[in-house]
Amino acid sequence: MWCRLAGAFALLLALLWPQIAAQAQQPSAPLNVGVFVNPPFVMKDGGRLTGMAVDLWEDLVPKLGRQYRYVEFQTVHDLVEATASGKVDVAVTNLTINQSRAERVDFTQPWFDGGMRIMTGTDQGKGFGNLIEGLSDAGFLKAYAWIGLIIVAATVLLTFFDRRFDATFPRRWRDGIAESFYTVMSVATSGKPPSRKNLFGWIGRIWQGLWLVCGIAVLAYVTSSVTSVMTTLSLTNQINGIADLTDKTVGVLTGTVEEDFAQQEGLQTQTYAGLDRAVDGLVNGQVTAIIADAPVLEYYAYTHPNPPTKVVGRLFQPDKYGFALPRQSPLTRPLTIELLGARDAGEIDELRTKYFGAPH
Repeated sequence: MWCRLAGAFALLLALLWPQIAAQAQQPSAPLNVGVFVNPPFVMKDGGRLTGMAVDLWEDLVPKLGRQYRYVEFQTVHDLVEATASGKVDVAVTNLTINQSRAERVDFTQPWFDGGMRIMTGTDQGKGFGNLIEGLSDAGFLKAYAWIGLIIVAATVLLTFFDRRFDATFPRRWRDGIAESFYTVMSVATSGKPPSRKNLFGWIGRIWQGLWLVCGIAVLAYVTSSVTSVMTTLSLTNQINGIADLTDKTVGVLTGTVEEDFAQQEGLQTQTYAGLDRAVDGLVNGQVTAIIADAPVLEYYAYTHPNPPTKVVGRLFQPDKYGFALPRQSPLTRPLTIELLGARDAGEIDELRTKYFGAPH
């Protein structure tokens, strides 16, 4: 009986061996490598992909002995979904490792330490519109309106006065109004009147002195009120951390940990597919600030002097980046081993220096 079973097994093996050998000789299908463009980790240079994450992957993949092709995704959310469903074999970008993602995909060992920072415009709170709004909220515009009415009334009264008592005063009304308006505004804006005749002796001089005091008071009031509002705007619009964003709209990238963090903090958010669009929203006033990965914001601000942006505050919510793969992927262990080898050999430090400069 055992001899018959052994003979049947040998016959079956002989029949299947050509197919098994052929499959073993066939090369593995190319890996689908999902990417999300996010400089300086993934960038497009013409039709070629580059960046720190791409360079690191291309250094490691020859050691795995696999061919690959890139598949680009428009948002981080789409990339994670494709990885979780197995549509891509590896997700290559600055992908933050967190619990919610680790429940759906496998991660390699971390290869980069990151975190979050805030980007604002360099001219935040300095616009003319902000100043007018601040003056209005403080009630100064109403006071300015009263000052304007007083200036008009003083111009008319001074015109009547000079036409009555000064023989050299212009006879045409428009010339007289213009002359009186110039006199009134000289006093109101500089505290110094133009040269005028003293028509009433010592009484006239006292009257002129009182008028100068009123002009100086008006000038001081306008100057102090504008300075006060500008100082207040500078303080209230200064953003250095999350606490300064509680009543403002914040830009975040779709599907990122920054989006989850902002929502957990109760911030009002506006989502964007990419950082370029988020910066456009910042410049156009759709959002007051952007929360994103610190190295991404720092690289963008360094390489894009226009439009004027700046990265403010300290790094918060520190995290780590890794490559993501579908659950139970056979590539997770060998890719992690090659990553550890690249770190021990200093290859990752070299790439960091290439894209971020030497550590300070």
